[in-house]
Amino acid sequence: MKIPFTKMQAEGNDFIIIDNRRGMLKKRGIEDFVRKVCRRRFSVGADGVILIENSKKADFKWHYYNPDGGEVEMCGNGSRCAARFAYLNKITPARLSFETIAGIIKAEIKGSRVKVELTKPNGLRLGFKLPINGKKYEANFLNTSVPHVVYFSENLEKLDVVGIGRKTRHHKLFRPSGTNANFVKITGYHNLSIRTYERGVEDETLACGTGSVASALIAGALNKVKSPVYVKTKGGKTLKVYFKWDGKEFSQVFLEGEAKVIYEGDLSKEALMG
Repeated sequence: MKIPFTKMQAEGNDFIIIDNRRGMLKKRGIEDFVRKVCRRRFSVGADGVILIENSKKADFKWHYYNPDGGEVEMCGNGSRCAARFAYLNKITPARLSFETIAGIIKAEIKGSRVKVELTKPNGLRLGFKLPINGKKYEANFLNTSVPHVVYFSENLEKLDVVGIGRKTRHHKLFRPSGTNANFVKITGYHNLSIRTYERGVEDETLACGTGSVASALIAGALNKVKSPVYVKTKGGKTLKVYFKWDGKEFSQVFLEGEAKVIYEGDLSKEALMG
């Protein structure tokens, strides 16, 4: 059996998107399926797999899987790709909503750009010490549908993003689910640069939507930036983050950027072999 799919990318994050509204793919065995199709050079290769399914609460429901096969609550860049996929395939109008584990996400399609409204962030924690390899790093934390630690630095290029990121991801403070780790440089009152280590991918990625949002919001809470914030990613692209901060909590949190179709195809049986 061949499985139709669309490969999309948003600011360097790439995803395999499958219309599963007819239940072609079953829950049983999905982890193995995801691991195999996400392998670069051996299959399609991607930062994640998105299944589009029917919903009684919104225009559609999605399931998002990291390359390790684990399902997670949310992915900012993936959400923008899913929204544009649904619009291009006439599943939804240009203004839409879809169901995730994190809650209902609203989106608006503007050509190749997509603006999504994220669920309310929680768990803000500023300026705490995180011991890693005998050194204490000043860290910040926010859950923007998925957990994110944010470190501020003046020199992103010399940082051991993978080494520190991996230790942060598996730190006992964030067990059992772990956390993502973001390394941020403030470059202006509306600008920052970012590098992100993503759990599930277990490596640095070219961009992370929810990580960009978490970093912009934490910088806003520390009065380092003001909305809107332009976030330059490792891949060189820029995401736009909007938010309101009343000194205690965030509201009206939006993420905007491009979401593009790379190619369409069919997964063959050989692509799923070990």
